[in-house]
Amino acid sequence: MIEGTVNENYEAAIRLTLRGVAGEEYAIEAIIDTGFTGCLTLPKTLIDRLNLSWQGSAQALLADGSLHVFDAYLGAVVWNGQDCTVEVDAAETDPLVGMGLLRGHSLKIDVVENGAVKIEALT
Repeated sequence: MIEGTVNENYEAAIRLTLRGVAGEEYAIEAIIDTGFTGCLTLPKTLIDRLNLSWQGSAQALLADGSLHVFDAYLGAVVWNGQDCTVEVDAAETDPLVGMGLLRGHSLKIDVVENGAVKIEALT
């Protein structure tokens, strides 16, 4: 199980461990974004620090209806205690966890400040 809390902005936040290509670990806080269908977004400075492999450019339709082009990378995150290879989208925002990473899991959020966030694998 992955646990987190609802922050003062009523965002569901979890801690993640990222792995760089040399095996180094970075702990980050990421916001769960159920409107994001990808796996994970990270700022370019962190992508560079992790030395992630560029996969190409991609496009996304944002909530405001605009089309955004971004760079996509291959990264590793510790998810449910296991290393998981995921697509990482470059975005100059707080790190986001999307529905692609949550696939096959149950998400429970107590939407009050400091409320519990629980992610459990479905069996």
